[in-house]
Amino acid sequence: MIPVRILGTAGVLPGRAVTTEELARKLGRDPAKVAERTGIRTRYWVEPGTRMRDVGVQALRGALEAAKLAPTDLRRILFVTSTGGDATTPATASMIAGALGLTNTCDAFDINNACMGFVSAFDVAARSVATGLGPVGIVAVEFTSRGLEPGNARPYLVCGDAAAAAVLGTARPNEGVLGVSLSNNGTLPPDTGFGQPLLTGQMEKIQFYASRGDIFQIALDALGSATHAVLKQANLSLADIQWVLPHQPNGALLDAIVDGLKIDRAKLIPMVRDVGSVASVAIPYSLDLLMRTRDVRPGDRILMVGVGAGVSQGALLYQVGG
Repeated sequence: MIPVRILGTAGVLPGRAVTTEELARKLGRDPAKVAERTGIRTRYWVEPGTRMRDVGVQALRGALEAAKLAPTDLRRILFVTSTGGDATTPATASMIAGALGLTNTCDAFDINNACMGFVSAFDVAARSVATGLGPVGIVAVEFTSRGLEPGNARPYLVCGDAAAAAVLGTARPNEGVLGVSLSNNGTLPPDTGFGQPLLTGQMEKIQFYASRGDIFQIALDALGSATHAVLKQANLSLADIQWVLPHQPNGALLDAIVDGLKIDRAKLIPMVRDVGSVASVAIPYSLDLLMRTRDVRPGDRILMVGVGAGVSQGALLYQVGG
């Protein structure tokens, strides 16, 4: 076990609510059919000029308040995004630290592992805390709306903007990470991408390269193997897990994940219907909903499992102490 405790969480939905009906009518499509196909009714899109730094600060302040900590208590800040920060350099994490008034009290750096970024950051943060470098603040922010265009309907109809944060610190008895399985397979053909304008010389947009069916299969295979690996590490079965927080790219794929892994729906925190596809924020946003709206008890086990472009995949199993 890696001894660590989730001290506080927070979620933020920036910008305005954008309904599927609004977007479907803009494209000349049947809103009811689009909502049924995507499993999404609403997503949020930020206003032009909104900074990830500011939304990230809002989320991190909320998590710190829940943890009853001050920003100066942090020893490390990890910023997670798959859609690029406020600048290529410096790190947006450093900007967040500056906005919090922190000077030479903690380090701050960015992490990008597509939709798996938060789980990767959680692993880094847990190991930091376990070796004496904590508390650690993790901030995930995605502004996918900036990479969308109506002419590319698949991402346009599902993607949204959101932020979430978690603060990790010293564990209580019998608390921490019971198992973690993380891997990437960069040899596979690209399934999803968001190009680098400095390389291509053009304005880039989010692209789905693989077919809907292929993406479904890639996701199910990745989530299944990651779940099996982490449960094997902990010598547990899915029946021993109280809460399951999978990546939620859209409602249809979430249903396929639930059916494919045979997950009890009472263990889920569905959010994609009201938030949309929010990349690396999906898992931490559902984690915040879990902590704020469900009866999480000492001894409960929380499985966070995801898949992202790359292909990145992984699962992390956390046990609540107390």
